[in-house]
Amino acid sequence: MENTLVDKTFRDSNGDIVIAQMPNPPLILWIGASLLTLIFPSGNINTVLDVLATGSLFTWGWLELFQGVNYFRRGLGLAALIGLIASKIL
Repeated sequence: MENTLVDKTFRDSNGDIVIAQMPNPPLILWIGASLLTLIFPSGNINTVLDVLATGSLFTWGWLELFQGVNYFRRGLGLAALIGLIASKIL
Protein backbone atom coordinates (compact mmCIF):
# COMPACT_ATOMS: atom_id res chain seq x y z
CA MET A 1 0.00 0.00 0.00
CA GLU A 2 1.39 3.37 -1.00
CA ASN A 3 1.58 5.87 1.85
CA THR A 4 0.21 9.05 0.24
CA LEU A 5 -0.42 12.44 1.85
CA VAL A 6 -4.15 11.70 1.96
CA ASP A 7 -3.44 8.45 3.82
CA LYS A 8 -1.19 10.23 6.33
CA THR A 9 -3.76 12.97 6.76
CA PHE A 10 -6.86 10.89 7.41
CA ARG A 11 -5.80 7.31 8.27
CA ASP A 12 -4.55 5.97 11.59
CA SER A 13 -1.88 3.30 12.07
CA ASN A 14 -4.44 0.54 11.40
CA GLY A 15 -5.41 2.03 8.05
CA ASP A 16 -8.83 3.24 9.24
CA ILE A 17 -10.03 6.70 8.26
CA VAL A 18 -10.32 8.76 11.45
CA ILE A 19 -11.93 12.19 11.42
CA ALA A 20 -13.94 12.08 14.65
CA GLN A 21 -13.45 10.01 17.76
CA MET A 22 -15.21 9.51 21.06
CA PRO A 23 -14.41 12.52 23.27
CA ASN A 24 -11.61 11.96 25.72
CA PRO A 25 -11.77 13.23 29.35
CA PRO A 26 -10.27 16.73 28.73
CA LEU A 27 -12.79 17.39 25.96
CA ILE A 28 -15.71 16.14 28.06
CA LEU A 29 -14.55 18.36 30.94
CA TRP A 30 -14.28 21.37 28.61
CA ILE A 31 -17.81 20.83 27.28
CA GLY A 32 -19.23 20.42 30.79
CA ALA A 33 -17.42 23.43 32.25
CA SER A 34 -18.34 25.59 29.26
CA LEU A 35 -22.01 24.69 29.60
CA LEU A 36 -21.93 25.40 33.33
CA THR A 37 -20.50 28.89 32.68
CA LEU A 38 -23.80 29.62 30.90
CA ILE A 39 -25.68 28.72 34.08
CA PHE A 40 -23.32 30.73 36.33
CA PRO A 41 -22.61 33.88 34.25
CA SER A 42 -20.69 35.75 36.97
CA GLY A 43 -18.94 35.35 40.28
CA ASN A 44 -16.30 33.05 41.68
CA ILE A 45 -17.93 29.90 40.30
CA ASN A 46 -17.79 31.35 36.78
CA THR A 47 -14.10 32.18 37.23
CA VAL A 48 -13.28 28.66 38.39
CA LEU A 49 -15.30 27.12 35.56
CA ASP A 50 -13.60 29.37 33.00
CA VAL A 51 -10.14 28.36 34.26
CA LEU A 52 -11.19 24.71 34.24
CA ALA A 53 -12.59 24.96 30.71
CA THR A 54 -9.50 26.77 29.42
CA GLY A 55 -7.11 24.29 31.04
CA SER A 56 -8.97 21.26 29.77
CA LEU A 57 -9.21 22.61 26.20
CA PHE A 58 -5.49 23.43 26.29
CA THR A 59 -4.76 19.89 27.49
CA TRP A 60 -6.94 18.37 24.75
CA GLY A 61 -5.29 20.52 22.06
CA TRP A 62 -1.82 19.66 23.32
CA LEU A 63 -2.58 15.93 23.39
CA GLU A 64 -4.04 16.02 19.88
CA LEU A 65 -1.11 18.05 18.56
CA PHE A 66 1.51 15.61 19.82
CA GLN A 67 -0.37 12.30 20.06
CA GLY A 68 -3.08 12.61 17.39
CA VAL A 69 -3.64 9.52 15.28
CA ASN A 70 -3.19 11.36 11.97
CA TYR A 71 -2.28 14.74 10.51
CA PHE A 72 -5.92 15.88 10.51
CA ARG A 73 -6.28 15.30 14.26
CA ARG A 74 -2.91 16.96 14.91
CA GLY A 75 -3.99 19.95 12.83
CA LEU A 76 -7.22 20.08 14.81
CA GLY A 77 -5.21 20.22 18.04
CA LEU A 78 -3.04 23.02 16.65
CA ALA A 79 -6.12 24.97 15.55
CA ALA A 80 -7.65 24.57 19.01
CA LEU A 81 -4.50 25.84 20.69
CA ILE A 82 -4.18 28.81 18.35
CA GLY A 83 -7.86 29.66 18.77
CA LEU A 84 -7.66 29.35 22.54
CA ILE A 85 -4.59 31.57 22.79
CA ALA A 86 -6.06 34.12 20.37
CA SER A 87 -9.32 34.27 22.33
CA LYS A 88 -7.46 34.93 25.57
CA ILE A 89 -5.21 37.61 24.02
CA LEU A 90 -8.03 39.48 22.30
